[in-house]
Amino acid sequence: MVVSTKAPSSRLVFGKGNFEHLTEKIRGSPEITSVFLNVERMAAPTKKELEAAWGVEVFDRFTIVLHIFRCNARTREARLQVALAEIPVLRSNLKNDLDGRRGGSRYIMGSGESFKQVQRRLLKEKEIKIRKALEKLRKKRHLLRKQRTRREFPVVSVVGYTNCGKTTLIKALTGDVAAQPRDQLFATLDVTTHAGTLPSSLTVLYVDTIGFLSQLPHDLIESFSATLEDVAHSDLIVHVRDVSHPETELQKASVLSALQGLGLPTPLLDSVVEVHNKVDLVPGYSPAEPNVLAVSALLGYGLEELRAELEEAVLRATGRRVLTLRVHLAGAQLSWLYKEATVQQVDVIPEDGAADVTVTISNAAYGKFRKLFPE
Repeated sequence: MVVSTKAPSSRLVFGKGNFEHLTEKIRGSPEITSVFLNVERMAAPTKKELEAAWGVEVFDRFTIVLHIFRCNARTREARLQVALAEIPVLRSNLKNDLDGRRGGSRYIMGSGESFKQVQRRLLKEKEIKIRKALEKLRKKRHLLRKQRTRREFPVVSVVGYTNCGKTTLIKALTGDVAAQPRDQLFATLDVTTHAGTLPSSLTVLYVDTIGFLSQLPHDLIESFSATLEDVAHSDLIVHVRDVSHPETELQKASVLSALQGLGLPTPLLDSVVEVHNKVDLVPGYSPAEPNVLAVSALLGYGLEELRAELEEAVLRATGRRVLTLRVHLAGAQLSWLYKEATVQQVDVIPEDGAADVTVTISNAAYGKFRKLFPE
């Protein structure tokens, strides 16, 4: 059933006629065990009134998504982010409870504070404590990013709609057993980093991010903003799509909208690599769009082509080049290259006491090499 709702500013969700019609349908159907209203959040009194009238639980988007997040919060950071997202709910519930409580202005044990004031203060102190803990973790992540930058590891952020197969793809590209895919919504609520190598032996760091969702409630976006900061500091973004999903185009639009909302640099947005995953579930699948790679992360199909494409994109994004340099074996050139660049191949020329060394090297490192070892 599709029915009209009242204006957003109205306390009532439905007009009288629609409400009576819905109540009759819901009450008369034993198969209905709960009702989901596609609104971001309901006021607590409205929720209670609807549940009393219909005799079943009533949910909004915020309640559903927050519950999913709570079930999947496995690390301290994820639990803190969920707790921060719950603060507005607790504050709203407190207000409604106190509005219905008599004697709310009575002072408690000579403290000079009313029950209402004490509850609000405790809630505020809890929020401050959570934000401080998250800020500490944010600073730690910032420090880790600086260390990656100093060591010049390219960073590839893997993004996509929830349950599109990001973690499975990262595990397939890296072989990292720490990546544990699960076939469920929001299996990843934390940023996790996994090292892998490209065909040139260049080491890259794949960042597994939280899954996106269309119309994610605003309070949850704010609470998990720290998790998404890593995307802005990456060298390349890989957008993974589940092409077996019936709403894959809508999911793509939701992800791109969310990325644009993060205020990412234009060059980073323009260089997004789009990967169509789960093609094993779509017999005869072929991408309609150009410059798209079709893979099955689960079965390993298309991964070599993806690695080659990622290498080209990473080299462009980071200003790296693949060069063959003639070095003297008696000097420190070769050991320096092993330390400051990625050595792909060494062809020794014994009669010259030299070697042709193929390396992947950044422009900055190449400049240092020429300054230290002028021809």
